[in-house]
Amino acid sequence: MPPSSKISRLAEFDKEYTGGRSYVLGIDEAGRGALAGPVCAGAVAVRTDAYLSGVLVSPLSALNDSKQLTREVREELYEELKKLKLAGYVDFEAGFASVEEIESQNILVATQMAMARAARALNERLVLNLRAAGAAATLFGESGLDASKAQVLIDGREMKKFPYSHMAVVKGDAQSLAIAAASIVAKVTRDRFMEELSEKYPRFGFEKHKGYGTAAHLQSLMLFGPTKEHRKSFLKKLRPESGEREARQGSLF
Repeated sequence: MPPSSKISRLAEFDKEYTGGRSYVLGIDEAGRGALAGPVCAGAVAVRTDAYLSGVLVSPLSALNDSKQLTREVREELYEELKKLKLAGYVDFEAGFASVEEIESQNILVATQMAMARAARALNERLVLNLRAAGAAATLFGESGLDASKAQVLIDGREMKKFPYSHMAVVKGDAQSLAIAAASIVAKVTRDRFMEELSEKYPRFGFEKHKGYGTAAHLQSLMLFGPTKEHRKSFLKKLRPESGEREARQGSLF
């Protein structure tokens, strides 16, 4: 599928939710399956008139699920989102849940925490913008989303404990422009965080694998043991294939 056709299809999906609303908000996460580092969520608000005008098609023509793109393309798309943000067509925020929160809760709850933080931070700025423009309306009330102003789309399945009204879209990063954009924000933000973390733990190569369970990462764990940035509950699920291998390589703990 040509890039222009792909972005047009993503935009058409979101247009179904623009009627009478100011924004479509997409939310996605990065780092849920990693062995180390936080989970990060991206929240992207797209103005409904941006869909209708077609202004997003050219700058975001390469948009797709962030996992399907190279780092270079993700970084380019992130810069395009920044330009669109300056122009007022989109806005975005990222939110984190720490390793400590992942361990004390679980990865599902921590992911919801990161998503809620990203959405809350984005909402606060959008509300300020609305008030600056002379509007008294809000996007999120105490009881959740004001659906007359925005529609929230979240990648994956419905989150029962998520604090805002939303629609879950399975494989949403391949269907929705707002969710695909959120996946770029989440992935680029988390990757940059892990690259900074690699300076503190240079022996682990976080700048390369971003905390995921690659062979090189597992080898480093065997040689040096886990750091405080590793998710111990995830590491416990790793089991050597045989006792011989365990004796040869040692234990993660």
